[in-house]
Amino acid sequence: MRLLRTLLILGRTSNLPTVWSNCLAGWCLAGRGNAEHLPLLLAGATLLYLGGMFLNDAFDANFDAEYRRERPIPSGAMTVKAVWRLSFLLLVAGVACLFDIGTITGIVGVLLLICIVTYDAVHKMITVSPVLMAACRFLLYPLAASAAADGINGWSVWCGFALAAYVIGLSYIARKESTHVELQCWPSLFLAAPILLALFMNANPFLKNALLISAVLGLWIVRCLRYAFSGMERNLGRTVSGLLAGIVWVDLLAVADVERPLAIIFLALFLLALFFQRFIPAT
Repeated sequence: MRLLRTLLILGRTSNLPTVWSNCLAGWCLAGRGNAEHLPLLLAGATLLYLGGMFLNDAFDANFDAEYRRERPIPSGAMTVKAVWRLSFLLLVAGVACLFDIGTITGIVGVLLLICIVTYDAVHKMITVSPVLMAACRFLLYPLAASAAADGINGWSVWCGFALAAYVIGLSYIARKESTHVELQCWPSLFLAAPILLALFMNANPFLKNALLISAVLGLWIVRCLRYAFSGMERNLGRTVSGLLAGIVWVDLLAVADVERPLAIIFLALFLLALFFQRFIPAT
């Protein structure tokens, strides 16, 4: 059980529901269909995410030894060599799943792999690393779209950009979590990008749903940011965890016209992310 918990913490598995909702949204935006591809799509995205998280800890071993000693490698729960090996196996298996769907899906999977490895290798060295993290999430939309009936289309790309902007705002705050430096307010404006795009692109009869979901997402963002800018009660970990779970609302907003059964699935994924965060740290 101790080993299992270590693996779950290494993989930051509490965020997996948001990866699944990214895939579901991208698939819906591209006309759905080809439902037989969904298991491999979800498996491939899951393995790439887990491999990327393992690789992140392997690259950050020295940083974590100084600032985050509770992480599995500096705490001695797992050796850095084992983490390197596991990350490689997970990443290779993820790409293999995606190539089994088709060549285009596999190629997008390779692009995602390159973004993941690049981010993990340099994110502590450069100030624009939130853009790399955003690129990883962006690629999940066209990845899922490539497995659907219509393939990669404008909807999956534009909504992917909105998701990427949200992740840039989120990642900026996450970068400050371990350093305890002062936050600037302006990067948080990126969090509103999905709402602006939804209000611009949705017309009747979809505008009503878009307004409702936008309101929920907006209130959730404000609630999360309260813990980042509340002075004495500052808790960046709580802010980042909440915003990560909020990715599911970004995905639901991208498909605001989705039928009620699918909307319930998105809601369940949001609640699942919050539930998992009670046991496994999201960051």
